[in-house]
Amino acid sequence: MRNPPAITAYLALGANLGDREGNIRGALAAVADTEGICITRTSSLLENPAVGGPADAPAFLNAAAEVITTLGSHALLHRIMEIEQQMGRVRRRKWEPRVIDIDLLLYGDQIISSQELVIPHPLMHERRFVLAPLAEIAPEAVHPILQMTIAGLLQNLNRVE
Repeated sequence: MRNPPAITAYLALGANLGDREGNIRGALAAVADTEGICITRTSSLLENPAVGGPADAPAFLNAAAEVITTLGSHALLHRIMEIEQQMGRVRRRKWEPRVIDIDLLLYGDQIISSQELVIPHPLMHERRFVLAPLAEIAPEAVHPILQMTIAGLLQNLNRVE
């Protein structure tokens, strides 16, 4: 039986509760310890105000990671959700403070729209806290719907703000 092809995927990570840096580093370690996933690049940690949640929510630390994986898109999603749960993430309300948040942003050049997974991430092109760390490690990655590079999307966001 042939091995599944390796796909380059990009993850966004964020934390605004507890040891934010430790939480992100722990999540990256758990991702790296997963069979079928190899982290090839990670961004620096960037501090950003919380967006969309309660007005008094603590600031986030955000990062991005490039991974090469043989996991299918849904298997990768399930693994990152499992890591979030193991680290104490509880999903009660949208955009609430959290110990860890891991989002699957891009999965190769695929466009996926299912009940549980939308790729590319539907809001990534509107969020500086996603684009800035991603542009640090993958400025030439292309958004498969908008057909723009991550650097171009960040530049557009800079013009609008």
